[in-house]
Amino acid sequence: MPPVEILKDIYWVGAIDWNIRDFHGYSVDRGTTYNAFVLMDDKITLFDTVKKGFKGDLLENIRKIIDPTKIDYLVVNHVEMDHSSLVPEIVELVQPEKIFCSEMGKKNLLAHFHTENWPYEVVKTGDSISLGKRTVQFIETRMLHWPDSMFSYVPDDRLLISSDAFGQHLATTERFDDEVDLSLLLGHAAKYYANIILPYSNLVQKLLAQVKEINLAVDMIAPDHGLIWRKNPGKILECYDEWSQQRSKVKALVIYDTMWHSTEMMAQAIMEGLVEEGVSARSFDLAVSHRSDIITEVLDAGA
Repeated sequence: MPPVEILKDIYWVGAIDWNIRDFHGYSVDRGTTYNAFVLMDDKITLFDTVKKGFKGDLLENIRKIIDPTKIDYLVVNHVEMDHSSLVPEIVELVQPEKIFCSEMGKKNLLAHFHTENWPYEVVKTGDSISLGKRTVQFIETRMLHWPDSMFSYVPDDRLLISSDAFGQHLATTERFDDEVDLSLLLGHAAKYYANIILPYSNLVQKLLAQVKEINLAVDMIAPDHGLIWRKNPGKILECYDEWSQQRSKVKALVIYDTMWHSTEMMAQAIMEGLVEEGVSARSFDLAVSHRSDIITEVLDAGA
């Protein structure tokens, strides 16, 4: 997949993983992407990297834009291995002037790679750097969903590079939300939230409140997985607000396991009772239903 200019002088240079089907125990039936971005300015900046096995894709995409050795800055928004396992090789190749990360990001990079000699520049919420014509602001997002997580915001373009937040595990040749069916995209975003972000919903609420408080204008959201929110950034923000408040629908789930089908008969009886009362209901046999699909249904279930 070639690089894609998502805004003037800002490029997607990531990789598409068509074949992955299990992501930390989460069923991924449509693959995923590992998104990385290059911003061309006086200080050429690479935001995040990709999973180690996709080094060739990342470097091929970067080389179509710029010689990788001309990159000045590396921003590490998140240190989980699907984004950082390639960082040592990129640092060795690029020799960046500075590596920007959160305090916990530096701690985790040191723990993973034992690289005390790297040119770390620790940033926190409110810090900003100048790249030339553009600036980048940083917002720490601890536990969304790792302690090191942070956002990078480009105010000149109202672009939010959001790390794992607002992402989806969805491999496509399309790069933007308006190029695919929105209901499909939101379904994958809901599954991602339910299986990865849901335990930190109270922190999502605090983050959304903070975004409103500082009047952060967002025209585009570029997560580290899946498609970029170009047309509907407000929609995914609304969904995160709703999901993080754990608002339930009149929907019930009957989740069971059975050996000789007697428990299944009980589950069927419960289902019949729910339907008779006009309640939307779903039935899941744990032996044949993946837990990540069940958790997705739990996201908005009332019972």
